[in-house]
Amino acid sequence: MLLIKNGYVIDPKSGFEGKRDLWIEDGKIVRMEESVDAAGGTSGEGGAQGGASQDGCGESAQGGAGMDGCGADAQVIDAAGLIVAPGLIDVHVHFREPGFTYKEDIQTGARAAAKGGFTTVVMMANTKPSIDNEETLEEVLEKGRQTGIRVLSCVNVTKGMKGQELAPLAELSAKGAAGFTDDGVPILNEALVREAMELAHKLDKPISFHEEDPKYIENNGINRGKASAYYGIGGSPREAEYTLSARDIELAKETGADIDVQHISTKEAVELVRKARQAGFLNVHAEATPHHFTLTEEAAIKYGTNAKMNPPLREEADRLAIIEGLKDGTIEMIATDHAPHSAEEKARAITAAPSGIIGLETALSLGITELVDKGYLTMCELLERMSTGPARIYHLDAGYIAEGGPADLVLIDKDAEVIPGNYASKASNTPFTGWKLKGRVKATICDGKIAWSEME
Repeated sequence: MLLIKNGYVIDPKSGFEGKRDLWIEDGKIVRMEESVDAAGGTSGEGGAQGGASQDGCGESAQGGAGMDGCGADAQVIDAAGLIVAPGLIDVHVHFREPGFTYKEDIQTGARAAAKGGFTTVVMMANTKPSIDNEETLEEVLEKGRQTGIRVLSCVNVTKGMKGQELAPLAELSAKGAAGFTDDGVPILNEALVREAMELAHKLDKPISFHEEDPKYIENNGINRGKASAYYGIGGSPREAEYTLSARDIELAKETGADIDVQHISTKEAVELVRKARQAGFLNVHAEATPHHFTLTEEAAIKYGTNAKMNPPLREEADRLAIIEGLKDGTIEMIATDHAPHSAEEKARAITAAPSGIIGLETALSLGITELVDKGYLTMCELLERMSTGPARIYHLDAGYIAEGGPADLVLIDKDAEVIPGNYASKASNTPFTGWKLKGRVKATICDGKIAWSEME
């Protein structure tokens, strides 16, 4: 049993905001009331309904956070001055297991996720062996069950990520695949993509696409423009993303499949998603990363390989288009594309170093600092993009706070300073180390149990 007292609850699904106590038993929120005592009794008027606000967070007093036992009845967390929100959900992480565990493994990735406030993550399948068979899927899901958070996994669309033959999607769906993707590799065979979408629609699973057409790209990970000119390389132009995005959006319109345009990076691709949704094709979805709404190609010049990623950081107009997409709901999900690499790999030359940065431990702070504090999103809207939206698209019973609902929660000190470093991840490849950010995760609770805490 767990009692969270005096917190400011934000439920993005209903729009409710207000001070409530939460009584938790057996992984569920049993009571949500204005006041619950340590024996589970209530006083005052109840709680999950009424007092709702759609205008984002109210301010709450700081201080008083702490944790203590309360007799034999319940463990009590005093959340005074803290926001109590649904546990964050990241539908795009690379935990590198099996095959590349020197970069990250499921245990260390899950610890990084819990420290960042995430209670559910969805792993990508570009491992070795790739997750295109029942044995590997069962292996990673079992390891995920041992972490203290909910670790799900996509499976590959095509066998071996070769883009030639579909993986056994129906069988893998029945074994618990969260969705389908060949993330890291674009699927160029249009007929095969159509077949995959038709099957994904039939199985009611999202199918996600890495939209970079290699015929346009000379050196990936760096934008073709100022950054590629600085390094004297060809780089990756915006056409690589928006042309392939256009193809897959049209196929989604025809098949009805729920598609996710992954890590969207260009203003043209954002507009393609917007127009599709405005036309009523609500099965077209997109995700944006914190690095794409925070940085431009200037960062690739300043930070080198620690700001090299696929797709690359683009121009200021693209960054602002992504923020506008998050504001108006065109982009429904914020996903980190957490991509750990070793320091030795990132020390290579710009054309030889692998693409990608870690993101689980900085995502929420970047969202608060770059989106909420700058007036683009309310806190409620940010939490919707980081919890309720991903849960909706991936059909998860998560991303909300209500009586009878899952006790997957994050406690946030919105105004506390955060300076990234000392990561729980095995890796440290990120340009954000040492930045001064706002918004600190104080505790992460998954299935009613404390998965991570720095509460006193």
